Amino acid sequence: MISEKLKDIIEFMNELIEDETTQKNVRLRLSNAIAELKNGNDLNTAVHKALNELDELTDSPTMASYTRSKIFTAVSLLESLTC
Repeated sequence: MISEKLKDIIEFMNELIEDETTQKNVRLRLSNAIAELKNGNDLNTAVHKALNELDELTDSPTMASYTRSKIFTAVSLLESLTC
């Protein structure tokens, strides 16, 4: 079962996907991260896999600063779920 906090994080990430200014490669990574979080594995494992997806985005020089800031926020929220 997905916790309320995890649902909020997934919703936040979905908002980024739906933002027209978000690049296609960022949308793909966010979608992959959401899929990992929803797959029903152990929460720590799912969060770790989602963080790996998002971590690769943070070094992209072409990403808009607004999007990068939102990605960092998503990473921070996900890290708050781990033990």
